[in-house]
Amino acid sequence: MQKVSVLLILAWVGFLFYAGIALFTSGFLLIRLELSNHSSCQEPPGPGSLPLGSQGKPGACWMASRFSRVVFVLIDALRFDFAQPQRSYVSGEPPVSLPFLGKLGSLQRILEIQPHHARLYRSQVDPPTITVQRLKALTTGSLPTFIDAGSNFASYAIVEDNLIKQLTRAGQRIVFMGDGIWRDLFPGAFSKAFFFSSSNIKDLHTVDNGILEHLYPTMDSGEWDVLIAHFMGVDHCGHSHGPYHPEMAKKLSQMDQMIQGLMDRLENDTLLVVAGDHGMTVTGDHGGESELEVSAALFLYSPTALFPSTPPEEPEVIPQISLVPTLALLLGLPIPFGNIGEVIAELFSESKDSQPHSSALAQAEALHLNAQQVSRFLHTYSAATQDLQVKELHQLQNLFTKASADYQWLLQNPQEAEATLQTVITELQQFLRGARATCIESWARFSLSFLLLHLLAAGIPITTPGPFTVPWQAVSAWALLATQTFYSTGHQPVFPAIHWHAAFVGFPEGHGSSIWLPALLVGANTFASHLLFAVGCPLLLLWPFLCESQGPRKRRQPPGSEAESRTKPEEEEEEEEEPLMEMRLRDAPHHFNAALLQLGLKYLFVLGVQILACTLAASVLRRHLVVWKVFAPKFIFEAIGFIVSSVGLLLGIALVMRVDGAVSSWFRNLVLAQ
Repeated sequence: MQKVSVLLILAWVGFLFYAGIALFTSGFLLIRLELSNHSSCQEPPGPGSLPLGSQGKPGACWMASRFSRVVFVLIDALRFDFAQPQRSYVSGEPPVSLPFLGKLGSLQRILEIQPHHARLYRSQVDPPTITVQRLKALTTGSLPTFIDAGSNFASYAIVEDNLIKQLTRAGQRIVFMGDGIWRDLFPGAFSKAFFFSSSNIKDLHTVDNGILEHLYPTMDSGEWDVLIAHFMGVDHCGHSHGPYHPEMAKKLSQMDQMIQGLMDRLENDTLLVVAGDHGMTVTGDHGGESELEVSAALFLYSPTALFPSTPPEEPEVIPQISLVPTLALLLGLPIPFGNIGEVIAELFSESKDSQPHSSALAQAEALHLNAQQVSRFLHTYSAATQDLQVKELHQLQNLFTKASADYQWLLQNPQEAEATLQTVITELQQFLRGARATCIESWARFSLSFLLLHLLAAGIPITTPGPFTVPWQAVSAWALLATQTFYSTGHQPVFPAIHWHAAFVGFPEGHGSSIWLPALLVGANTFASHLLFAVGCPLLLLWPFLCESQGPRKRRQPPGSEAESRTKPEEEEEEEEEPLMEMRLRDAPHHFNAALLQLGLKYLFVLGVQILACTLAASVLRRHLVVWKVFAPKFIFEAIGFIVSSVGLLLGIALVMRVDGAVSSWFRNLVLAQ
């Protein structure tokens, strides 16, 4: 076998694994670029005048605020059907008793008694349905991902523009109580906070009871503008007992009493938002994209009338991220820069006694502001990266241009607005929904098709004839020793544990503006064990020969000398014995390259099994709460380690081949000289 053929085959197998890693990364980790831009009141989202309602009013931003306060209650894992009433069943059908149905009765009572003051929605959640990613969506209005290219891996803080930052900039007093993860996501953002650890999923009451201890006294004190309460009991009950357990009914009843207590204390200028960040499966888990996991409840209520019409018989389905632009405009804030959600238009209608035309015009004003903001974001994002399809962006831009022109014409010709108002609303909604669909297509492909390529790579035959065979145990031990060295040198497969100080070893004064050299130094420090063991892997082929016993060994006899050797005394035979060691490789030089290929394939196979096991763990456990904190970072380190190891293996085998070629040339010259 030719040396070039060996390297090409190993490179091809490595490429198959690379392709599998790339497919898994694009479909599971959901990578996108994170922009640091922020919206502000001083910079409108686009050209054109602001809505008439915001002009000349003190403190008004893009749109005049409708509420001065908001109470945001986040009930973790509040699935949509948890908020549904216990319906009466048709006679003749067997009754179905579900412990969680009808336990949030206060929502249904308000919808019946005050239909213009409340609304229940089915909130459509984007996967992954993990709490941290959902909190990002509920505050930024974008599609959260595991890897945000602009974020600091050593921190969980949300650096994108979000509602919490906008509220802080506006001088609003934000009081938080509940899950301690908010402290990491929004450090220093709260004027007062009561954090509780939620790591113990068997504990159903500590977080919730801690919130209830402070909730009503805080509301009565009036020392707040935004009150956020994140309850964890429903989620923990699902993980511990499942949704059909009697404990779930008790926990939902507790939440119902809490919601009723809040509604009794609300003032006219306050909006109540009760939302679930995601749902849960029939076993109480979440993280994937099944229907039960992506369906969450969203309930809005205000003591003043909000909606011109009564609720529909079947609750409307809205994307979860639509809450962000809606709350921003209702509170008189700029919509966060990276938002791709669509405002809930009916919330911007006038009162129930107003004319339909004025309500539709108010909806168009909110939608146009929203569309301007999304158009600005798409333009900025497409200029920074090539993630989004050019053709689709061009079509969206044309749609926005037409809708914006029609809206401006509508403002200039109010007497002819009746015929075009609904058309403008439809065009703006089409643009916003098309933009969201384009971003989902580019950022949120949830695919596990990498398995096919891994199986294809693992299925390449690795058994070759010849006298040089390294046992599987030795290859596996060598690969595991590389992993052991990674840990024993103080490294961990988590981003905060990266030895960033390695970037300045030998460069105490820094590197100037260069980023490649410090990145290379940190990478070399982190993956040195993978590289060294991969380059040294061909030594497994040579080691048995180098370690041959130095004791007496029978010297190989040339053909035809067997009979003569049998006549020699035993003492004389022992004197002629000497170790051949690595020179035995010359016995079958034509098998040496094939043996290197066999060893290389075995090593890649063992490494591939490791990364495949890691991807399977991340896939199977994607419903687990810690998958994005533990398993996904582990996969990233394994993937980079595999790439480093495969490149090091090719270098090591190429070096051994180069040495073997030189030794072969020397050996031939020696034989010719003799």
